[in-house]
Amino acid sequence: MKTAILAIILFCIMIFPHELGHYIAAKKCGVKVNEFAFGMGPVIWKKQKGETLHSVRLFPIGGFCAMEGEDEDSTDERAFGQKKPWQKIIILAAGSLMNLACAIVIMCLIAGIYGFTTTTLGEVESGSPAALAGLEPNDKIVSVTTDKVYKIEAWNDISTAINTVKDGQSVSVEYEREGKTHAADIKPTIVDGVDAQGNTVSRYVLGITCKISHNPAKAAVAGVQSTWNLTKMMFSAIGQIFTGKVGADELTGPVGMVQMVSQTTKYGVSYYASLVALICINLAIVNMLPLPALDGGRIIFVLYSAITKKPVSEKVEGIVHLVGLALLMMLMVYVTFNDVLRIFD
Repeated sequence: MKTAILAIILFCIMIFPHELGHYIAAKKCGVKVNEFAFGMGPVIWKKQKGETLHSVRLFPIGGFCAMEGEDEDSTDERAFGQKKPWQKIIILAAGSLMNLACAIVIMCLIAGIYGFTTTTLGEVESGSPAALAGLEPNDKIVSVTTDKVYKIEAWNDISTAINTVKDGQSVSVEYEREGKTHAADIKPTIVDGVDAQGNTVSRYVLGITCKISHNPAKAAVAGVQSTWNLTKMMFSAIGQIFTGKVGADELTGPVGMVQMVSQTTKYGVSYYASLVALICINLAIVNMLPLPALDGGRIIFVLYSAITKKPVSEKVEGIVHLVGLALLMMLMVYVTFNDVLRIFD
């Protein structure tokens, strides 16, 4: 039951703010909004406020913003289709921007409530490779050199660098202590651990942990930095999909997301919140891809019309988006099928 509730919250945070972004931008640009809904399915509550019907629907898994002239011809001067190209682009991009804003707020809250990692050492394990090399608590890591120099701006950068270590290789660590810069050659040691799926994995470690900061003034900066790191990670993952390094059978759909919710809640609220932020970022990026049926694809049509000074036929654009939607639905069915198969593996 707990997992189901948290999964519903996840889907709401994914979709509702996205549609809210479209709604706010449409109102600011003078577009008539016929209905703004929370949830999907049959209406269980509705209220007409001015020209817009506000409704709550049975299934709390998102919502929608129905704009005049969005998917059909309309001669109304306040219709979406009658607006200037720059206004259309703002409205279409606002959903993804709202998703990104949600991710930033979530990561800032996590940093403010639970603290955030720094590049300063909190503890150095006695007898560890780092201790033997002379590192001490409160040393600030500046860079780690393996096959190349990794500038350390966040604690995760250290893990990224150490993960490139080859058998028997030492790493060069540059650090600051009392305003002076020092360097040490450290040979990481191998330890066995268990990943999220319960598999035994080996990894290299230096024997260090970071200092956790609870500075409220820096929490916002840390939240934005964490969001940026997650965004870079998502761009990298999407790039691997388009280059074929990651196959469609490795993608995750709604069923897989529910499983992820179940797993992250075992580790605490901060892990669940981080998952929500990550999926918000994913939705923001994917929706801006220049593909039919997505906001990015619709922006391409707006730009084409603006550049060529020739409006695209509503019928042609509708067919393109319909085909794109059908392909996306087929992909979703395939991904969901694989998610179900993984449950029984």
